[in-house]
Amino acid sequence: MLPSPSSLPHAIPLEGASNLRDLGGWPALDGRRVRHGVVFRSATLAQLTPRDAEIVAGLGLRTICDLRGEREAAQHPSRLPAGAERVSVAIEPTVGASLRDLMRREQSTGEDVVDLLRRAYLDYAMRFLGAYRRMFELLLQPERHALLLHCSAGKDRTGLGAALILTALGASRATVLEDYTATDRLWRRDYALPDATPKPLAEALYATHPALLEAALDAAIESHGSLPLLLEQGLGLDAPRLAALRDLLLE
Repeated sequence: MLPSPSSLPHAIPLEGASNLRDLGGWPALDGRRVRHGVVFRSATLAQLTPRDAEIVAGLGLRTICDLRGEREAAQHPSRLPAGAERVSVAIEPTVGASLRDLMRREQSTGEDVVDLLRRAYLDYAMRFLGAYRRMFELLLQPERHALLLHCSAGKDRTGLGAALILTALGASRATVLEDYTATDRLWRRDYALPDATPKPLAEALYATHPALLEAALDAAIESHGSLPLLLEQGLGLDAPRLAALRDLLLE
């Protein structure tokens, strides 16, 4: 029996990493569901323990789609399971300097952080859309399955990537948001912030923001005129490639 949406996503607990889950099981086009064991998402894999490495190796991963910026990835290199290739699909973080400015200002609030993240999400969806197009190119190669996408927290850049995958597979916006907000309970918030970070700023940085994800998706759709045109022109999924993707990723 297939799992109900209320039991999703299927998380894989680890010691040195968190927010690792299978996209499998989510309802998509025409009542079909995403295949299990084909596409995974997570936070950074830099701190996997030997036991974690065995668990991750058991997933049969062949491709690690690393969405982190080049400096992030160099500072915290992934610990890859045997048989997996890391492919850099870099989306450079865009909030660093502005965030440091906020932290120096005593009057900064969580809303200031949300405004900053809003700009970052729009940047990911517009300026870095080509990175997600590259992600779909990898997904269209069955020899690269299973594939895992991740950034540092597995929340923002990875969240948008997973949202685009589910959207392309015909999932409802409600399903997309349910997968996105699962990070709030699956991620251990083990991405270190400076010790002096005010609590309201930290909470805003650590939380998911469904409205920001929706705004980013809507902006990408609007910039291309429609969802079909976003898929075709923005993400390289013309009708034959979209059909192939759905055949590969849907039960």
